[in-house]
Amino acid sequence: MPDPSTKSSGVRLAELMAALSTATDLGMGQPMEYAMTSCIVAVRLGEAAGLTEDELRDVYYEALLRYIGCNADTYWMASLFGDELAFRRDFASVDGGDSLRVMSMALRYMRDANAGNSLLQTLQAMVNGLAQMPQVTSSFFPGHCEVAARLATRLGFPATFVRAAGQLYARWDGKGTPALKGEEIAPAFLVAALAQDVVIFFRIGGADAAVNMARERSGGAHAPKLVEVFCRHAPQILNGLAEEPVWATVLAMEPGQQRVLTQNEFDNACLAIADFGDIKSPYFLNHSPRVAEVASATAARCALPASDVALIRRAALLHDIGKVGISAGLWGKSGALTDREWEKVRLHPYYTERILARPAALAPICALAALHHERLDGSGYHRNLNAAMLSPSARVLATANHFCALTEERPHRPACTPEMAADELKRQVKAGRMDGEIVNGLLAATGQGKPSTRKETVAGLSEREVEVLRLLARGQTMKQVAEQLIISYKTVDRHVQNIYTKIGVSTRAGATLFVMEHQLLD
Repeated sequence: MPDPSTKSSGVRLAELMAALSTATDLGMGQPMEYAMTSCIVAVRLGEAAGLTEDELRDVYYEALLRYIGCNADTYWMASLFGDELAFRRDFASVDGGDSLRVMSMALRYMRDANAGNSLLQTLQAMVNGLAQMPQVTSSFFPGHCEVAARLATRLGFPATFVRAAGQLYARWDGKGTPALKGEEIAPAFLVAALAQDVVIFFRIGGADAAVNMARERSGGAHAPKLVEVFCRHAPQILNGLAEEPVWATVLAMEPGQQRVLTQNEFDNACLAIADFGDIKSPYFLNHSPRVAEVASATAARCALPASDVALIRRAALLHDIGKVGISAGLWGKSGALTDREWEKVRLHPYYTERILARPAALAPICALAALHHERLDGSGYHRNLNAAMLSPSARVLATANHFCALTEERPHRPACTPEMAADELKRQVKAGRMDGEIVNGLLAATGQGKPSTRKETVAGLSEREVEVLRLLARGQTMKQVAEQLIISYKTVDRHVQNIYTKIGVSTRAGATLFVMEHQLLD
C-alpha cells in the first residue's frame, strides 16, 4: 500500500512561499507584497543578466524569503529601539555602509523609545544602547543568517539556495555579514538584494530614484555589473510594476518546473513556518507545536474525523504566524496594555488570515487558523463570532490555544499549573465562552498536564547543558544563567561553547531554533 505521506498535498511550493513572504513583509515593517514585488524585479533583472534557469530559481525564492531569519532577537531590538517594525521600515532605505547615518538613526530611535523618561534617564539609555551596538554585527546579524539557513534547509531547498539564504546582510565591498566580498557572494543573493533596494526606492520616488540609488551604491552594497544591467534595462524591469497583479504575476513567472509538496513535505513546512513565527519572542518558543499537539489529541478524543484532526493540526501550527506583524515590544510588555496597544495585539489573527488567504489549497487551514481567539458568546476576536458560527474544529483550536497559553510563562505572569489552567477552562465553560465537551476532551487528552517533552539525550547534551540551553533560548544573558543555576560565569561560558559545538550552531539565535526544533523547552 502506498505511503499516505508521499501523496500530493495539493499545495504548490511557490504559493506557500509567496504566502510566507507576506509574513516576512510584516516582520520587516514593510507593506504586504513587498517581497513579491521584489521577486518580480529580481527575476527580470536575473534574466537581463543572463542567469541560468537554476540560478533564476534561487533568485526567485531568495527574493521571496530573504528575511525568514529576521524574527530572531527582535525582543532585543524592541528593548533598544522601541517599535522594531518602524525601525526596520525606516532602516530599509538606509545604506548600511553609511555609518554616520546608521548611528544617527539608531540614536533617534533610542531617544524616542525613552521619551517618557527624564533627560538623564534617556541619555543613560542611549549610552547603554550604544554600548550594545557591536552585538548587532557580532551576534545578531550572524544569528539571523544562521536561522535563515536552517529554516531554508527544513523547507527542503537545495544547498545553493541555503547558501544564499545565509548571506542576508552581505555586501559587495565585504563590509557586511557574513564578511564575504565580491564574487564570493551567491549570485542569487546579489540579484535579490539589489532588487529589494530598487523596490524601496521605486516606491519612494519612481524609476529615477531607483536608478540613482543603484548607481550610488554600486561597488558598495551592490555588484557593479548587476547595477549596470539594471540601469540599462530599468524601463523594461520596472515596466508596469505599480499596476502589476502581483500574486498572479509571481506565480506565473516561477522559473523551472512547478513543485507540489507531498503530505509529509507540507507538514514539515508547516512546522518550520510555526518556528519562524514563534521565535519572535522568548515567551512564544514552541507555542504553536504545543497547540498542535494538544489540539490534535483533543480532536481525536472528541471523535472528530481523521481529516478534521489533520486539518486542526496544520491550522494550529500556522495559527500564530500573524504575530510577526506586531511589535516584539508589545509581546514582551510586563505592564498592562493601553487600549491602543490592545487593539494592535487583537490584529494578529487578522494578519494570520491575510497571510494564508491567497493560496486556494490553504483555504480550509486559513479559515480555521484565524479563529483561534473566538469565543462562543461572541466576546472573542478578531471576528467576534458566536457559537452558531464556530465549528467543532474551531472550538478545539481555541480551547487548545488558551490552555497552552495559560501553561506558558508570559511577561505579566508566571505559567499556570495544569490544574490552574483546567480550572480556568471550566470557568470559561460556565461563563458560556467555551464548549464543555471540548474542554472535557482536552483535559482527558492531556491528563490536565502539558504535552510530554523529550527525555532522551539530544546531540549528546548533558542535563546541565540542556538547562543552560533552555535559559539562553529564553533570552537570559550568561550572567543571568550563572546566577539562576548558581554556577560561575566561566562555567556557563564553557557550557555554551560545548553546546554550540555539539549542536552545530554558532549563535544564540541558531541555538534557540535548535531548542524549538527538538522541543527542549520545559
